[in-house]
Amino acid sequence: MTQEGKPKTPKHSQGGTGRSCGLCLFIFLLLAGASAVAVCLIYRPRKPRFAVVGAAIYQLNATSQPIISTSMQFTIVTRNPNRRVSIFYDKLQASVSYRNQQITPATDLPPLYQEAKSTVALTPLLGSGTVPASAEVVNGLMMDEAYGVVALRVVLLGKLRWKAGAIKTVKYGVYVKCDVCVDLKKGAVGPVPLLGAPPCKVDI
Repeated sequence: MTQEGKPKTPKHSQGGTGRSCGLCLFIFLLLAGASAVAVCLIYRPRKPRFAVVGAAIYQLNATSQPIISTSMQFTIVTRNPNRRVSIFYDKLQASVSYRNQQITPATDLPPLYQEAKSTVALTPLLGSGTVPASAEVVNGLMMDEAYGVVALRVVLLGKLRWKAGAIKTVKYGVYVKCDVCVDLKKGAVGPVPLLGAPPCKVDI
């Protein structure tokens, strides 16, 4: 009893609050996982398809080792093959590599929503600056430019979610690799022909 004769109000223990928060988090994760499983079992979403259909080289200067200057643009077409499932892309980044070495900084792309059975074209401008490069990259680029054919790899990294009706899945990592060969003569600036651009490899 208090001095006023009133009973003390019991205080909630911190342990009880922590258990409640943990239970809420567990239920949320359980529902999110159940939604993802439901979408996969009912609709069986398929991976998106990517292909490079155009290229433009504005700068690819490999004369000052160990620094190269790069500025290029690619037209990348992505296709959602699903009939009833749309796709959300989050935190997509694009870059270009040569001989397994990145030659442009990663460029952030805006979030993308792709409806079912739709095709979207992306045209990121990559590079616009100098980057450090190994002797292998510098010498290889100079030789390839002299020959007139340069093999490049366009890389997309990010997260995606599938959506069917009101149900969204959790985020999945997506890794897209597009190997292309361009007809590039030394000193050429602007659009260049694609000599080879097979469908991109998509890993989720």
